Amino acid sequence: MDTLTKTVGEKQIEKQSMAGSEAVIRSLLAEGVETVFGYPGGAIMPVYDSLWHFQEELKHILTRHEQGAIHAAQGMARVTNKPGVVFATSGPGATNLITGLADAKIDSTPLVCITGQVASPLLGTDAFQETDIISISMPVTKWNTQVTKAEDIPSAIAKAFYIATSGRPGPVLIDITKDAQFASLDFSYKKCNGFRSYVPKPALDHDEVEKAARLIDSAKKPFILFGQGIILSEAENELKAFVEKTGIPAAWTVLGLSAMPTDHPLNVGMLGMHGNYAPNKLTNECDVLIAVGMRFDDRVTGDLSRYAKQAKVVHLEIDPAEIDKNVKTDIAILGDAKESLQLLTSLCSENNHDDWVQKFHDLKAIEYDQVIQKELNPDKPGLTMGEVIRRVNGLTDSEAVVVTDVGQHQMVACRYATFKQTKSNVTSGGLGTMGFCLPAALGAKLGAPERAVVAVIGDGGFQMTLQELGTIFQTNAAVKIIILNNNFLGMVRQWQQLFFDKRYSSTELVNPDFVTISKGFGIEASSVSERQYLDAALKTMMDHDGPYLLEVMVEKEDNVFPMVPTGASVEDVRLS
Repeated sequence: MDTLTKTVGEKQIEKQSMAGSEAVIRSLLAEGVETVFGYPGGAIMPVYDSLWHFQEELKHILTRHEQGAIHAAQGMARVTNKPGVVFATSGPGATNLITGLADAKIDSTPLVCITGQVASPLLGTDAFQETDIISISMPVTKWNTQVTKAEDIPSAIAKAFYIATSGRPGPVLIDITKDAQFASLDFSYKKCNGFRSYVPKPALDHDEVEKAARLIDSAKKPFILFGQGIILSEAENELKAFVEKTGIPAAWTVLGLSAMPTDHPLNVGMLGMHGNYAPNKLTNECDVLIAVGMRFDDRVTGDLSRYAKQAKVVHLEIDPAEIDKNVKTDIAILGDAKESLQLLTSLCSENNHDDWVQKFHDLKAIEYDQVIQKELNPDKPGLTMGEVIRRVNGLTDSEAVVVTDVGQHQMVACRYATFKQTKSNVTSGGLGTMGFCLPAALGAKLGAPERAVVAVIGDGGFQMTLQELGTIFQTNAAVKIIILNNNFLGMVRQWQQLFFDKRYSSTELVNPDFVTISKGFGIEASSVSERQYLDAALKTMMDHDGPYLLEVMVEKEDNVFPMVPTGASVEDVRLS
């Protein structure tokens, strides 16, 4: 590596001559990256060869599949609020990232994915492992680009990090041809802080915030809905201050979970299809609906034609595309949630809405009697998913990161897991990706090694990415894995029972021996099926030094309630 100095204006910029592959590594180090998840292959071999020289500075986690790599990067990003980084090769390596990219796009997770590509003279020739990943990934990335010249690598990576993390975060992809990785450049790195036509954070409109404050002050039955925008902008304290000053009850989306402590007196629970009874029913009784950092997706709103039609809607959101997309807004406050809430709180008067809040408590009591008590403290022989989560809360003192897959166990965990700190709920919210949990839990544990990380997975989803047990074993990441096994694709079965006259078409599973599989990967494991042994089994898992898998045999045909059936209004939420 040679060093040279050039004078630009009055500044002297030191440049180092190196290969494009080394420029990739040095650019990542300049962005503060410490961990990369990936899987090597032909078109990205030069990058991996350069990585070999930086093993002390940049840790590489070799997953067992590229999908595992990107979900692990998502898990790390969700607990750190820093972009996850992924390497993959061309062709199938790159296409194996697509599900993770789509998942990260809809859940606003910052990722920087770097794929190798065939040499530029071979582009368009159907060369071995060539695929047009730029066109394929365009709908599922916030930005992507192909680099064919070594000298363009540093600026492309700098731009990628800026786009991934600014405004509404999201995944980006850089595709680098193999000849660009081999070619030399004079390396220097300058972080990107903006470029023409991209405005990631709209300026606050003070007039709109003042109008919102006046409306909120005059409301008799106001209601706050908050989503992941609170966590992404690190506005947890600002949300708490707003809620407490105005005395307004607040409910959360799945991705907003843990942004407010579970036991806060104005936290009234979860919105949506399997959310709590009170927030769903009272959405259609409030007079002012204040949505913060959420996007009114269909799982939250149910039938839009019957959603909060009586309410004035105030929407605090950083992405202009979300305003009026699903729910018509009366006052839109475009901007970062942290800044918007600070100003809005300062303009609102101190207030309380005790009678209105009591309505939430009254409906919660009904839900407790008809649903929650039976789920958390069952008197039937079979184990329920809810009682497992209740015991995990106690063993972890509500301080764990809970990572879930998709299905019944996900909804049960979101309903019953309790949290004291933010960034504690990691799940696939928008895309609903089965197979997400196991690798995401690995990434979460590596991103937050000081915290307990509990992966809660169904028996179906576990089998989609179980090969990542190998990565967990190799890294010795102390992930605690709970398989809630009902030998069914439980959520689909529930819908078949309720809406398809119990025609259980292709949802019953004949499962392998999960304990033997885990032990085959070198991970200690056990299984429990009786209530009298459940506490001890969970404690053994949590106390174990290293990763551990616990299979819990739960009731085969149990359902998750409350439930808002597809196409129904939120006020039609069912308790059975």
